[in-house]
Amino acid sequence: MRFFHSWVQARLTLGAMVALCMFTSTTQSAERSSMFAVASSQVQALGIQTAPLLNQADSVRTSYPAQVVIPPTAEQVISSPVNGMISQLLVQANDAVRAGAPLVRIASAEYGQQQLQLLQAGTRARLAAQASQREQALFAEGLIAQRRVQEATAALMDANAALMQAKAALRLMGMSSASIDKVLASGKPQDSLVLAAVQAGIVTDMAVKPGQRVDPTTALLHLAQTGTLWLEIQVPVAESALWLPGTKLNVVGRSLTAQILSRSAMVESGSQMVTLRALVQGKTSLVRPGEVLSVDLPTAATNNLTSGTWELPLSAVAHDGKQAYVFVRTADGFEARAVQVSASAGQRVRIQGPVKAGEQVAVSGVVALKGAWLHQKEAQ
Repeated sequence: MRFFHSWVQARLTLGAMVALCMFTSTTQSAERSSMFAVASSQVQALGIQTAPLLNQADSVRTSYPAQVVIPPTAEQVISSPVNGMISQLLVQANDAVRAGAPLVRIASAEYGQQQLQLLQAGTRARLAAQASQREQALFAEGLIAQRRVQEATAALMDANAALMQAKAALRLMGMSSASIDKVLASGKPQDSLVLAAVQAGIVTDMAVKPGQRVDPTTALLHLAQTGTLWLEIQVPVAESALWLPGTKLNVVGRSLTAQILSRSAMVESGSQMVTLRALVQGKTSLVRPGEVLSVDLPTAATNNLTSGTWELPLSAVAHDGKQAYVFVRTADGFEARAVQVSASAGQRVRIQGPVKAGEQVAVSGVVALKGAWLHQKEAQ
């Protein structure tokens, strides 16, 4: 019985040793299959070039079209406040104007009628003021009752309110306070209304011509301040969450950058695109409203890149089936290492896998390396 137990123990030990040898052989075979020798002369002859791994994944960028637009707060529409006729245009398209500069002259009977109401209100207010003063003087002498003073005071208040209303109506028409006071002082109405710029800007559009009839719904011209400009960028809805407000981007071909301000909550039903709005930084004179540009957006704008993320040229990655590989330089040749492609844009890719900073990775001649590697795998 003791002999039998010894025999069984020896058989089990032998089986474990065989299994261990088989596992070691399999592991060594796998290592050999990923590593293959390539002579230095062959590296040169095949045009194989290597480059060190650099963790610069942020430079993997993708381009999207962007249109330059003017913020709504930087644009002013000059419209006609009265019914009338355009008698003179005082500016032209693309003119730069200052605040208060005259823009257009309108001849209007309605404007003259409103000035007449102003003069009548002014006359009534002066007469009411004189009557109030006279009644107060008579009351002070005891010649009239206090009720007469109160009635005169009420009439003066009504006349002043009517005068203020007439002034406000003319200001809404575009007449300046100085012009209103001048009409009241001289008693002579102006024959035409001159509209002035509320803020400085550039005339971007002229919608009328001299002799044209206009009404209060007619837009005459547009003024824009180009010191502040936006970019509206169309991106696919599936990728829109990558770019958060605050993300920096580059304007292709211009010495400009921009910063994302907001992301549209709506998706265009036809194109399935989302609009990103970005503020142009730097010299806005390098771009013009309405211009279509191209911008570079980082493929990971969240800045939460995981460790072991690397940037490589697209030519550095080879595929065997669905698995991606890169070829790392070794003392005797190269080693094929399986990696995961996490992002790609143009001719650049971002990979993750068992590679380290400073290792030399083949960036050209990869097709020849893949052939040598697969040939060795088949021979084993």
